[in-house]
Amino acid sequence: MKLARITTYPVKSLTGTDHAAVKVQGFGIAGDRRWAVVYPNGKVATRRELPQMAHLNAVDTETGVSISFEGSRLDVPYPSGAAVSVRVFSTEVDAVEDAGNYASHFLSSALEREVRLVYFPDHARRPVDRIYAPDGHYTALSDGFPLLLTTQASLAELNAELASPVEMRRFRPNVVIAGDIEPWSEDTWRVLRIGSTVLRIVKPCDRCVMTTQDPQTGEQTHPHEPLATLRRIHRSVSGKIIFGQNMVVEEEGNMVLGDEVEVLETGPSNLLDPKRGGMQSF
Repeated sequence: MKLARITTYPVKSLTGTDHAAVKVQGFGIAGDRRWAVVYPNGKVATRRELPQMAHLNAVDTETGVSISFEGSRLDVPYPSGAAVSVRVFSTEVDAVEDAGNYASHFLSSALEREVRLVYFPDHARRPVDRIYAPDGHYTALSDGFPLLLTTQASLAELNAELASPVEMRRFRPNVVIAGDIEPWSEDTWRVLRIGSTVLRIVKPCDRCVMTTQDPQTGEQTHPHEPLATLRRIHRSVSGKIIFGQNMVVEEEGNMVLGDEVEVLETGPSNLLDPKRGGMQSF
């Protein structure tokens, strides 16, 4: 098996950036989802309710992040202001930093509603759900875990059932694995070595309405697909619609496109019991 794609999403729910090589830290791939758009009430905005976020592009820079929209670009430096709190779903996240009024005006104009931009600094800490992973594992502004893995074999299996095939970018993975493997093999993987990193699969990824949107435009291409087909062919015992696996970082290191992927530990499918993807003795 080989590492076929590496992608980061510098600003949560904006478009991603592909890489040839990355550094993997405790928070995940360096620079991944360290920024987020937030509403005035502190709730983090996503493409679930603001599909027009697909029209905004974000790229990491040495001094912060560069955001572009319809030919206009704003370079946003790392902020140094007072800490604020934001909310990712039901989780309160403290010690993030507001990126200032220029970024707010740029994004509010593009999205046609009042929003602000925040940054998750190195000293902030947001523990992952310890039902699935032990203390000491953290994430930044992702939905819940540092990395998301998918496989080309599973996408091919899904597309074989769809009238209109979909591309992998709909699922917004960080790492895509290619090779001569069975579809849904990732459900039985527990620990992987990719390059010099060691990653632990902790929870299957249940999918939402974002997968029905074109990743480039945000437009909904079908009201039910690919969710309806996934519900039929790849659903957990709890009824969740699954595509991909969430991971935490066991050993930091580097990953390079084309790296061998070595499965160090396997187990029963974690769709039978989602907690089987994690570590339960803690």
